[in-house]
Amino acid sequence: MSRLAAVSIATVVTFSIVVGAHEKERLNQLIFHDQAGEFSTIAAAPTFEKNNPFFQSLGTNGRSCNSCHQASDAWTITPEHIQERFRMTRGRDPLFRTNDGSNCEGADVSTFSKAKEAYSLLLNKGLIRVELPVPANAEFAVLSTDDPYGCTSTPGTLSLYRRVLPATNLRFLSTVMWDGRENTVDQSVLQDLAQQAIDATSGHAQASTPPTQQQIAAIVAFETATYTAQIADRRAGRLDKSGGLGGALHLSRQPFFIGINDPLGNNPQGLSFDPKAFTSFAQFGLSDDDRSFGEECERRRARESIRRGEAIFNTKSFTIDNVAGLPSTSLKGNCTLCHDTPNVGDHSVAAPLNIGLADASQRTPDLPLYTLYCFSTQETIQTTDPGRAMITGKCADIGKFKGPTLRALAARPPYFHNGSAATLNDVVNFYNTRFHIGFSDQEKADLIAFLKSL
Repeated sequence: MSRLAAVSIATVVTFSIVVGAHEKERLNQLIFHDQAGEFSTIAAAPTFEKNNPFFQSLGTNGRSCNSCHQASDAWTITPEHIQERFRMTRGRDPLFRTNDGSNCEGADVSTFSKAKEAYSLLLNKGLIRVELPVPANAEFAVLSTDDPYGCTSTPGTLSLYRRVLPATNLRFLSTVMWDGRENTVDQSVLQDLAQQAIDATSGHAQASTPPTQQQIAAIVAFETATYTAQIADRRAGRLDKSGGLGGALHLSRQPFFIGINDPLGNNPQGLSFDPKAFTSFAQFGLSDDDRSFGEECERRRARESIRRGEAIFNTKSFTIDNVAGLPSTSLKGNCTLCHDTPNVGDHSVAAPLNIGLADASQRTPDLPLYTLYCFSTQETIQTTDPGRAMITGKCADIGKFKGPTLRALAARPPYFHNGSAATLNDVVNFYNTRFHIGFSDQEKADLIAFLKSL
């Protein structure tokens, strides 16, 4: 069994002590290979303790937080390793439970072939089923459901299929969950994470009693003390050398507060928006020896590509149109208008947006399609996931989701809330088509090189 497979199946991670950029800094570090090179997670010394409840089964079905948040997948889960766990355990790993892992509640998993069919969305896209009730005060009604699996859902609820968000870099969050359902105006993100730990234990792990306050505190402490980022690129080499500020150690030193770089001006310190939100690679490779040849020459070109990709992300201007959640139906901006948190890339304030990912036009045959009717506008809307509207009940929130953090992207495909983009190339092509950006082939390649380096 490979090292990655061993970690992906285990419920306890191991750690080693290494010396950081400053000789006196001693950090726990986990290093894994991914499609682009290597990524790492660092944390304060006590964080990877084996007895942390993050790694313990607190429910009745054998699951822990670690079942769905794997170190080898940048603290989420990916189809490659999900399929490996399925094969090696014949579908008996705790990840495979019919309360939310199967396409339908309580699906027939009595044989290996039936289990493979029942868990197809989890196996192929890493999607977990979330069953939510339509809010009592909803401005819409569900007219019909086109369900490819013929599930029998609880009346008044919808089955939604979403990617597992990474349980790392959480210090930079402005809201928790894709639809922000743990977020309330009178709570901090720490309180929201605590509530999420309770809900996950009672729901995903099927606990009969809630976790203790000590267990909740330990889980939140773990989740908010880890930093994960790409540390090495196969072509460019180390991302924290030659002027590069890549890697988890530099990320851990990144300042953050809610609204730190909000383009709409919600900055508590009165700072203006800086569209150059990413600066990790502005100087990457500039000190390389231009007289080098062979491998070093290829490395220099790779670093130049990453540097250009960061500049494209920061400065390439295009029309951002028809995005519900923005103050105008048409704005001139760049990628950082929405991915504004410096060197992290999520929203620095809670700002769910609808970029059309759940529209009927984007539907794939493996997802359900819901037809909703909005009372006030007498409008019929078809969507694969109502998103934020399932929390607020507002028609204006249909299809809205938060923008996640962008670090360690290479380690955790597929992308978007529904796993609709298998690769970062697919992500770039979606935005290029959606907003008519007009990327050249070279710009696409540079942008992907930058995203893989995060």
